[in-house]
Amino acid sequence: MAETDTRPVPFRGGGFRPRQVRGVGLAVFVALIALIEWGTRAGVISSLTLPRPSDVGTTLLDLAESGMLWTHMAPSLTRLAVGSALGVSAGIGIGVLIGLFSMVRAGLIPLVAALFPIPKIALLPLFVIWFGIDEGSKYALIALGTFTPTVVATYGAVDNVDRTLIRMGQSFGLTWLSIVRKIVLPGALPGILSGLRVSLAIGIILLVAAEMLGAEYGIGAYILQAGSLYDLERLFAGVVILSALGVATSSAIGWAERRMLAWRG
Repeated sequence: MAETDTRPVPFRGGGFRPRQVRGVGLAVFVALIALIEWGTRAGVISSLTLPRPSDVGTTLLDLAESGMLWTHMAPSLTRLAVGSALGVSAGIGIGVLIGLFSMVRAGLIPLVAALFPIPKIALLPLFVIWFGIDEGSKYALIALGTFTPTVVATYGAVDNVDRTLIRMGQSFGLTWLSIVRKIVLPGALPGILSGLRVSLAIGIILLVAAEMLGAEYGIGAYILQAGSLYDLERLFAGVVILSALGVATSSAIGWAERRMLAWRG
């Protein structure tokens, strides 16, 4: 008789549970930086193409020691936080309404479909006319940029909730509100959080674009100044800051997923 494999297969939701392997990502990153450092020092990579990573690190340290790092980071973080909070909260609310109510879906889906493909950066001059060149136009641009992908991700997540669970709740006599609160929203939460990763990444892109127009301080303004002077060390230092900001937001969403979706096992 052939032996059967009785080992348990890790399984979660719709796929196999990924194994967390620590240190591999950091090792790849360090190896890439070391390769660029060697290439720039050996002359394989032109200094007009890429600066030495060590010089970029020195520039970042100088920024931190002089206090200019926080001078540029503070307004950028404020703009990103305010604009994203407005866009994400409105996007989740409207996305849930679209997913739950047919009349809302029929009325708003065409509008969302019309707004979604518009390059939001192209609307910046219009927002400057409407809200002025100060903070209002920047908040509005980031809010609109994070709003549309959040709406799409949210109503898609609501649509993908297992209807069998909803029927089960109805068979146990749960009210409509209880089904939404206990079944629909928890079932849609993984898709909503995944959509937030895309929305906040778009928010960072639009933040840089907004700060390149009429901002004295901010990471986008800092990169624009460095580019106009062809100062590659400062320019790449700004890019590193943006990359770190993206990693930080993604890590924050990952932390929220682990806390809020612990029920998935």
